[in-house]
Amino acid sequence: MTALITRDELAAAIEAGTVTVLDTLGGAYYDQQHLPGALPLVLAEVDTHAPALLPDRDAAIVTYCSNPACPNSGQVADRLTALGWSNVRKYREGIQDWAEAGLPTESA
Repeated sequence: MTALITRDELAAAIEAGTVTVLDTLGGAYYDQQHLPGALPLVLAEVDTHAPALLPDRDAAIVTYCSNPACPNSGQVADRLTALGWSNVRKYREGIQDWAEAGLPTESA
């Protein structure tokens, strides 16, 4: 099971520039709204895109999707871990929690 990260921990890591954030919703959801600096990566693209997108397999990575009911972030995190990334955590509450807390988002 993937380790979790809290909203406050994630906000601090984004502010410090010490984490790569992955939006696992992709497509129109990503274009409409995503966490600051987040990169889109959906499960179907992990095997082909992750090596170029995430060259440092020890770097801090956080996945998220819409809310705790969405399985995408866990699936992408699990796949990355299976492929050898060693520092992957999941922001279980997702962008819904982030936006409701009044934190900044970006759009494409």
